[in-house]
Order: sequence, then structure tokens, then C-alpha cells
Amino acid sequence: MSLDTILLAIGPSDSDRIDRLAEETIDVAKPAGSTVVLGHVFTKSEYDDALDKLEFDTTADNVSPDDVATRHATIRELTKLFDDAGVDYVVRGAVGDHGKAIVDLAENVDADRVVVGGRKRSPTGKAVFGSVAQEVMLSAPCPVTFVRADTK
Repeated sequence: MSLDTILLAIGPSDSDRIDRLAEETIDVAKPAGSTVVLGHVFTKSEYDDALDKLEFDTTADNVSPDDVATRHATIRELTKLFDDAGVDYVVRGAVGDHGKAIVDLAENVDADRVVVGGRKRSPTGKAVFGSVAQEVMLSAPCPVTFVRADTK
């Protein structure tokens, strides 16, 4: 199986695990010569908040989710890590329900693998609160690598 495109899905709760997500993705992407899609997914309210915080002038500019993702601090951190590692990447943004938007983005970029982060949760926790990673693992059009947050 060739790994031409790897989607690294980033959401609002991933800022504390950026280094692990980057390391795991680079470990696979670099030897395979893959292009990594750094995909930041926003809910509608997260997107609106990001537009305000990043001071986009939505009345004068045609702002896309890709533009917002590119300027987001988490993506900027990741691009530096990927530049340092010599791994090709593109930045994509998406707005919607996190799990569905990640799966849609994986389909749109024809991903050969998706990398998602998360934390350890009990089966009850998943049932009561849902799990973006679980939804992606069950619905993605390709294999999914789950990178668990460090437990200390």
C-alpha cells in the first residue's frame, strides 16, 4: 500500500499533543515520501471565534477555512516541525462536526492514512460523551492511526 497522502487531523484539544502527533506522522511520512495534509477542523462557533481572534476582516476579504487554519497557532507550530523534518505538507481547514468533517476531509484529499489524537477513555465515557477518534476510526475511508495523549 502506498502512502501518498496522510491526513493529520487537528482539533481544538490537540494543542497539548502537537509534538507527539508530529513525531508519529513524520516517522511514517518521511520514509514513504508522503505529503501530509495538516487538517484543522473547527465547529462553526470555533471558526467564528478564530476569525475574531485572528482579526480577519470578513467584510473586506473572502476568508476560507484554509486561510484560518494556516494562521492558527497550532498549525503554525506544526508547519515548523514539518519544515525542520523536510516533510512536504499542505494546510486545509474544515468547518463542521469534528468527526464527520475529518472523514469528509480524508475523502476529499484521497488520504491513504489518517492520524488523529485523543486520550484514553472508558467505554462509558465514549458512550456518554462520544469520541471523535472513534467516529473517525469507524468511518474513515482508509486506515487510521490513533495517537494517545501521554498519561502522567
